[in-house]
Amino acid sequence: MTGGVELTGVSFGGAAIGNLFTPVGDEEAAGAVDAAWRAGVRYFDTAPHYGLGLSERRLGAALRSRPRDEYIVSTKVGRLLEPADTAGGDDMAHGFAVPATHRRVWDFTADGIRRSVEASLTRLGLDRVDLLYLHDPDDHVRQALDEAYPALERMRDEGVVGAIGIGMNQAAVPARFLRETDIDVVLLAGRYTLLDQSALAELLPEAEHRGKKVVIGGVFNSGLLADPRPGATYDYTAAPNALLERALRIRDIAQRHGVPLRAAALRFPFGHPAVASVLVGMRTAAEADDAASMLSRPVPSALWRALRAAGLLPDDVPTPEET
Repeated sequence: MTGGVELTGVSFGGAAIGNLFTPVGDEEAAGAVDAAWRAGVRYFDTAPHYGLGLSERRLGAALRSRPRDEYIVSTKVGRLLEPADTAGGDDMAHGFAVPATHRRVWDFTADGIRRSVEASLTRLGLDRVDLLYLHDPDDHVRQALDEAYPALERMRDEGVVGAIGIGMNQAAVPARFLRETDIDVVLLAGRYTLLDQSALAELLPEAEHRGKKVVIGGVFNSGLLADPRPGATYDYTAAPNALLERALRIRDIAQRHGVPLRAAALRFPFGHPAVASVLVGMRTAAEADDAASMLSRPVPSALWRALRAAGLLPDDVPTPEET
């Protein structure tokens, strides 16, 4: 339970159904949500940024027939979508295979937060969201603290949202928000994985100390830990050779213990008691089924010990059998 909101162990990451990098059809996107639901997923995350609102529209449509009290939805604020000045082109510069019908405008003012939530509710077809994150305020930290956060806190007090948090690809700023605000949850992408445990330095201990929960996204570091091979991506760029070699060594040890690398990568974050859920991008039913299957695979304690013995996991990193 996080701020009165129940998170499922595996949660649905909505960037993929916003056409992240490659297009996905409406039926495929709906099928991904349906398959996740059949697998027991009840937490679905999205954002205006994902496909210029496409992810929110598709997610809302796919959930419309479900009982509203049986699932939770999170979306994000900080980027307003405004009609583009000129028609034409695509949004691939931002990573989404959609027409560039709108442009993103950074806005962490109180008014901007309200406008963003209202627009998201319209796209989702909902009258409330359960969890609202400040999205990537890397270059707007002061305004996010002084203006955006108080607006989120008021909306939580008013019951417009159930819980509030911050979602980022770095650990330092969310750790600051844990210290200086009363957020309920952090969504952290890519910084607590088999290849990167930087969240363990400050953020995860701070969350545990304060009784707050963390949702971990990017457990595959954008692809390298799903399928390590030449040309695989790490944080959305080509993986350096040293990291590729490390991922291959982790994969080989996992396989010797009868565990697919994807299963080990999904299970690993749960070694820390502050981690409540792992967020997985799912663009098709097959990907949703695979995520559920991988997370259900047993991971023996001997695997984590072998990774430590090989110098691939530091001795102080908690692993699932220890919690």
